[in-house]
Amino acid sequence: MSTTIRPGTPDAALVSRQVVVAATPSAIFALLVAPGEHAGLDGTGEVRGVIEGPQRLESGSVFRMRMKGYTTTNTVVEFEHDVLIAWRHRGRHVWRWQLRAVPGGTEVTETFDYTAKRARRLVRLIGIPKRAGTAMDKTLTALGARFA
Repeated sequence: MSTTIRPGTPDAALVSRQVVVAATPSAIFALLVAPGEHAGLDGTGEVRGVIEGPQRLESGSVFRMRMKGYTTTNTVVEFEHDVLIAWRHRGRHVWRWQLRAVPGGTEVTETFDYTAKRARRLVRLIGIPKRAGTAMDKTLTALGARFA
């Protein structure tokens, strides 16, 4: 698993992790667009299940998730079938998944993008990017295990 924390531009605030999974992009995408599968992949330990929303996500989909001690509403803001899906949390951060076919499977890049958050400095100060990176490592490990 490779790790990238990339500033990009002075205003960018991104944490990304990448892994090659022994599965096709379409098989992985099928999991990502099914909110009911998210709890089984979640590396944060926070996602409990779907409260409401479509069974399959698409561009513009809104879905509510039960989390540990709270609920969250997400909106799909980027979508390209079998290539890209991203949803924005009410806290203005985005979870993005990019898929690319490579020899041996699919290169999966998960990104926590908090560029749009107003208090990026505070987010860094309280360690959210580091925790997000650790959670992504666990999520991508779980994803790989689904296809092992």
